[in-house]
Amino acid sequence: MSNVATPVQKYRIAFLIDGLSMGGAERLMVPILKHLSRAHFDPYVCAMQSKDGNPMADEIRALGVPVECLNIKHLRELKAIPRLTTYLKSIRADLVHTQLEAANILGNISAKLLRLPSVCTIHVMPSLDVKTKTKLHQKVEWFTLRHFCDRVIAVSEEARQYHRTISGAPNGQVKTIYNGIDLTTFSNMDSARERSQVRAELGIPSEADVLVTVAVLRPPKGIQFLIRAMPAILASHPNTYYLVVGSGSHRDALVEEVSRAGVNERVVFAGMRKDVPRLLASSDIFVLPTLTEALPTVIAEAMAARLPLIASRVGGIPEMITEGQNGFLIEPEDQEDLSRACIRLLKNQEERAEMGAEGWKIVNQKFSIQRQVEQLKDLYLEQLKAYGKS
Repeated sequence: MSNVATPVQKYRIAFLIDGLSMGGAERLMVPILKHLSRAHFDPYVCAMQSKDGNPMADEIRALGVPVECLNIKHLRELKAIPRLTTYLKSIRADLVHTQLEAANILGNISAKLLRLPSVCTIHVMPSLDVKTKTKLHQKVEWFTLRHFCDRVIAVSEEARQYHRTISGAPNGQVKTIYNGIDLTTFSNMDSARERSQVRAELGIPSEADVLVTVAVLRPPKGIQFLIRAMPAILASHPNTYYLVVGSGSHRDALVEEVSRAGVNERVVFAGMRKDVPRLLASSDIFVLPTLTEALPTVIAEAMAARLPLIASRVGGIPEMITEGQNGFLIEPEDQEDLSRACIRLLKNQEERAEMGAEGWKIVNQKFSIQRQVEQLKDLYLEQLKAYGKS
């Protein structure tokens, strides 16, 4: 009698996404693909179009995952769905997982035309105060997910409830799975060495206190409010620098804000970086004065870097920050609230250390990549079974 275990059937998962730039959803794909069970799944990635040159594609290929780009320019492109169904057939996909607007619309319709199970991840809590064209796209996306997608993943409980309310999704369709991060990147890092090297690279004094924000530079991220708060923060704690990590359309406006506030020497724009853990290790307090957010993964990364947190009380952020334990929640757009929280932590190094230690515990319990991929595995297998594929 053979003692060799019967191999688990493997399924081909097509991950469809709008592009592979350095945004949050795009960066999240790397740890998911790295840790997803290869005993169960063979992943394939397809971008609808090239965005900023699709810089994340190389990182994904380095994991041994095939990456394609279909260069679909518009949702209304007549050949978009035929091209996508051809791609799905070519890789013999068993299940489709979509992310972001174009992939959510085109990918789920294509999956249903091929009678494939599909799931989608909603990464944002979209504003309802938008232009007519954007509002039309939102309605098309919600309609598509409601009627063509089997399960919708929300990245926070707040996002799950919000999506159900605005989209009319049926009860049971939307499930919360928190985003996870690879904690080994942080636990294996020599933080003291990185702190010294990064500060030298950026011209920040070794003895300075550094506030840091990592975000795509857009108005809703609220970075302008911390820039405006910097004069008050410097008046109380003059040895402070503000490190802004990221790129985006709002950069020039933020540079003008810095000039108006008269803090040119104390705000450092690091640009788009692939070494975010190093920049977090070089900092002292993580700040995210955002106006809207579903579940910002960078807060989990900041907790993994053992930084205390200051962030807006919006979206899923209160599911990540316990007031007074691993950080402080502030009201969005409240410049005085923001400056008070920063000044309090800048003055109290012991409190910062205690909050950083508590954040490390929380990120291990709730936001590890192992926890996320295990939940994804269960969801995939459940949908494959429902379609008679297992």
